[in-house]
Amino acid sequence: MRIHHLNCISSCPLGGLLMDGRTPSILRRGRLCCHCLLLETAQGLVLVDTGFGLGDVRDPAGRLSRFFLTLLAPDFREELTAVRQIERLGFQADDVSDIVLTHLDFDHAGGLDDFPRARVHMLHEEKHHALLQRTWLDRQRFRPQQWSSRGRWHTYRSSEGDRWFGFGCVRPLEGIRADLALVPLVGHTWGHAGVAIFTSGRWILQAGDAYFHHREMDHEQPWCTPGLRAYQTLMEKDRRQRLHNQDRLRTLCAAHGQEVDVCCSHDPVEFERITGRSVFEPAMSVA
Repeated sequence: MRIHHLNCISSCPLGGLLMDGRTPSILRRGRLCCHCLLLETAQGLVLVDTGFGLGDVRDPAGRLSRFFLTLLAPDFREELTAVRQIERLGFQADDVSDIVLTHLDFDHAGGLDDFPRARVHMLHEEKHHALLQRTWLDRQRFRPQQWSSRGRWHTYRSSEGDRWFGFGCVRPLEGIRADLALVPLVGHTWGHAGVAIFTSGRWILQAGDAYFHHREMDHEQPWCTPGLRAYQTLMEKDRRQRLHNQDRLRTLCAAHGQEVDVCCSHDPVEFERITGRSVFEPAMSVA
């Protein structure tokens, strides 16, 4: 199975250096990535998260909240949407048979509409709580305007499944034959999950928004920029569970680093280390 790493539109948050740790000034906007995975399987393409989509690029005010547009100022470049990068790799939108979501936040699910034939997989708890639209922040982060795919959603209860390196997990996923699992990592949202993929003798865990900065996975001295710490606190649904799952991920990295590569969704340092290319660049065709 070949895996392509895609940055599906960067967010450019206020605070610059306080957010990403590498922008020269706090007066400039920072740059985070939206790290999605494209899997080439024998049955078709599987996309892990979608990032922002074509609809978001073309009508951001109609699909996204003013609050997050102001705070994050996404770099709306059509060539960085998942569907355009997939086309650049030589495929078509209809080649994507399945999409597996870490969660339904606007910057992870914005491209769902671009893949009209794909089944969409997520934890049941994520769908349930996103549909409730219970709080003001829920209505800003969970955007039904992005969800024309709702009739194709397949959900799984986090209590069902087996074990994966000490974590509960859900596998197999309906219609997906590749060795892939949803790993519940509750905290950021009520149904947040990592996605574990086995390929070439190793596992990759896309941990979504379970953490935001690579140094949070330092087992001895975990650290995060003050801006991202504040953002994680703003967005968390269960602080105790979020911090507990971060600690479990640190233990996983320390104990099983030879077997499992862990990455998150928004750290540009991780993305550039893994891909060897800038977050500004779309995926390139591989011979």
